[in-house]
Amino acid sequence: MQAGGFWADQQTAKTKSEQYNALKTEVDFWTKLQKDVEDLFVLSSELFKSGTVESTDKGDIEKQLEQAKEKFMKARIQAFFSKKYDDHGSILAIHAGAGGSDAQDWAEMLLRMYMRFCEKHGFKVETLELSKGSEAGIKSVLLEVSGHNAYGFLRCEAGVHRVVRLSEFNPAHTRETSFALVEVLPLLEHQEGITIDPKDLKIETTTASGHGGQSVNTTYSAVRITHIPTGVKVSIQNERSQSQNREKAMEILQSRLNVLEEERRMKEKKEMRGEFKSAEWGNQIRSYVLHPYKMVKDHRTGYESTDPSAVLNGDLDDFIEKYLETTV
Repeated sequence: MQAGGFWADQQTAKTKSEQYNALKTEVDFWTKLQKDVEDLFVLSSELFKSGTVESTDKGDIEKQLEQAKEKFMKARIQAFFSKKYDDHGSILAIHAGAGGSDAQDWAEMLLRMYMRFCEKHGFKVETLELSKGSEAGIKSVLLEVSGHNAYGFLRCEAGVHRVVRLSEFNPAHTRETSFALVEVLPLLEHQEGITIDPKDLKIETTTASGHGGQSVNTTYSAVRITHIPTGVKVSIQNERSQSQNREKAMEILQSRLNVLEEERRMKEKKEMRGEFKSAEWGNQIRSYVLHPYKMVKDHRTGYESTDPSAVLNGDLDDFIEKYLETTV
């Protein structure tokens, strides 16, 4: 960071500085934890050698050792972040499935869950695009999540999420099953993504609109970019200017195209081994049953929780850790 020209590109310099600070914090944590455990070992060895171990001394050592163990267990998940882009920020999108208000309400519940999860981990969240439901909930939302290892955590959440509960949106309050799709992309720096030919882009600008379609300003600040060869579209209207929206849309488009390319390669490998399975609504990664009993089950790992309320309040670490353990 002391090198000449480091701050020439403010955005890149800011990103690098944040990455450095996050890594330094992580290294300092493990260094201190190692020293604390070594000091405990030396202290306990000296006490036992002296033959004057008091019950209070033993209790203090056991307490400090238990505290060190708790710190280790909470931080060990960081060791699983070894895949490409795990240390990056993330783009997270939630799309309500078919089912009208029930599905849209479910999508909003997931949004709240991820907002709480990000808050607990100190991640900064910015809403880039949000489409409200016709009666309740949301049709879709696009978030930018900033923070060290944000993508490493959230990539474990990509897929279809299913809920079974009593409907609040029909007079009979019958039991309904709803779905929502969670899409997770790494937040890439400009030089990391695949090269995009400007000739392959269709860029459209419109006036930004609020809920219900009403215009919120008279300038053409909203941007929609379509990658013609793949049909991938990105719309952004959250930023104040057209240039900011265009830059953000290009970042997300690059991330999506990068993931598409990696998925294509993985699909080819799996097809060669006869393992490929299409991504359909039936292939949910997790089920949340709120009625007639209470349970959350991850279908990839088999891990279960009987406390859906805590999970929907952002307590996802156990689910994420179990998934990471199976994919290392």
